[in-house]
Amino acid sequence: MSRTRIVATEVATPTTAGTASSISSATVVRLHNDTGSIVQVAVSTQVSAASTTYFTMPANSVEFLEKYPAEVIHTNSAIKAAKVGYTG
Repeated sequence: MSRTRIVATEVATPTTAGTASSISSATVVRLHNDTGSIVQVAVSTQVSAASTTYFTMPANSVEFLEKYPAEVIHTNSAIKAAKVGYTG
C-alpha cells in the first residue's frame, strides 16, 4: 500500500523557465494535471537553466516526481503541485 504525506499546501506550477520553482525545496512533488490536455513538465538545475529535461503528463493524471531540493520545475500550462512525502 502506498501512502502520501502532504508536507506543504498545493500550488499552481509556474509556466515559464524564468519563474520555475523548487516547490518549497521538495524532494518529492505530487503533480496533478487536472486539465483536459497533455501537459509538458520541465525539470532544471536552476531557474532559466540551459539544460532542462522534459516529460509529458496525460490529461487528468497524477504523477510523483522525485528530484533534488534545489531543482526547479515549470510546465507549459499551470497544473497543481504539492511537496509531499511518499512511501511506495
